[in-house]
Amino acid sequence: MHLNAILRVAELRVVEAHADSAPLMERAGLAAADVARKMLAVHSARVLVLAGPGNNGGDAFVAARWLKSWFFDVTVAFCGDAATLGPDAAAAHQAWHDSEGSTVREWPDGRFGLIIDGLFGIGLARAIEGIAAQWITRANASSLPILALDIPSGLDADTGVARSPAVRASATATFIALKPGLLTGDGPDHCGTISVHGLELDAQHLGDARGSMLAWATQRTALPEVLQRTLHNVHKGSFGTLAIVGGGDGMVGAAILAGRAALHLGAGKVWLGLCARSPPAVDWAQPELMLRSARSVLDDAPHAMVIGPGMGTGDAARGWVAQALRLPIPLLIDADALNLIARDAALASAVAARTAPTVMTPHPAEAARLSGTTVEAIQSNRLGAALSLSATMSAAVVLKGAGSVLAYPDGRFAINSSGNAALASAGTGDVLSGMIGALLAQGVSSDTALPLGVCLHGAAADVLVAERVGPLGLTASELAPIARRLINVR
Repeated sequence: MHLNAILRVAELRVVEAHADSAPLMERAGLAAADVARKMLAVHSARVLVLAGPGNNGGDAFVAARWLKSWFFDVTVAFCGDAATLGPDAAAAHQAWHDSEGSTVREWPDGRFGLIIDGLFGIGLARAIEGIAAQWITRANASSLPILALDIPSGLDADTGVARSPAVRASATATFIALKPGLLTGDGPDHCGTISVHGLELDAQHLGDARGSMLAWATQRTALPEVLQRTLHNVHKGSFGTLAIVGGGDGMVGAAILAGRAALHLGAGKVWLGLCARSPPAVDWAQPELMLRSARSVLDDAPHAMVIGPGMGTGDAARGWVAQALRLPIPLLIDADALNLIARDAALASAVAARTAPTVMTPHPAEAARLSGTTVEAIQSNRLGAALSLSATMSAAVVLKGAGSVLAYPDGRFAINSSGNAALASAGTGDVLSGMIGALLAQGVSSDTALPLGVCLHGAAADVLVAERVGPLGLTASELAPIARRLINVR
């Protein structure tokens, strides 16, 4: 299985059952010990291993044994009961003692170069209490590097919800495959650098993963041919016309941001169908944009459309959304168009009935309105919420946020790993819509345009931060030129 594959807990349990004859715990502990050894290359050689009462604790005992064999000074603090350990964890515990290792029940004195978190793994579905909770609090306050085994203790593997207290790791060595909770919600703030260790399992054991992680290093190697611009006998019509309907009173900038982004991502022509009562006649900073009325672009024949950025939610806007939903072209629905659909059952039914490709790009509040629930409910299970919304609307959905979740009606999903806190500013979502819209207008399928656009959008923010533009104060209009630069690198 590819190291970008994502499996949920139930799927991982099936994999483990199919591979029950393989020494998975031994392999996991050795892989973790190797990561620890590399982390210790620049720190003190003394290691504190926190071992819990289940199989995660067993992984920790194996890692401790290997580190000890490599002459590191290892102390194991064990908060479980050896008599209640499962067979594999019990064997790992015994092997640790057979190697002349010992365990302590209290936080040890002295200084350490690394803490290994082997307290709780992917099966935990409750808040951690007692001595383990005390150890997590102390580890987080220690300022020492922490290596989490499989997943930071306290972080939900499926949802990315961190139940306090939860380990804030410097690195996470995860086993068999990625888990959704590592990548979305609280996960990115708790996992540090993630490494995936397949434990020598082959495709026969692993089956087909429904989920994958998006990384720009992978996305950039498989760009659709139209984006590579290898042909010479072409013209602007070869690269499609994108219509953007939005930009109501006081929000014209939202549509302009989307339009500028679409031009930077290669759309042959971009029509801005502005909804404001007194719209500008030209965008002097980007005069290539064709500024028109919302009605005129809806009545014309673009190759793809984005509807919603800054549009407003009045009666006229509702009519524009209804008309857009009837068009037999790829349609990206964002912002105010999502809010109109959320409160209008007829519009929602029209979305679900579309046969042309439909993409929806809600943030958590918009997703909550569309799903008839709360933001808290959406954030408590981002993957589940995105999949449910995608199935209900028969649309490809990206639930924006930390670890944006992409979901498809057939149950496939992806979680984006690019991007940073600089994207938490006004207008970045409009830029994303324009980027994806440009790809759709150029004939890129929605199955490709959505992950490519989302990942590129985040990668542009990463480049800007690496170049010391932000994260604080980075503006949406700075993203598109960097995205253009990245997509042109060969």
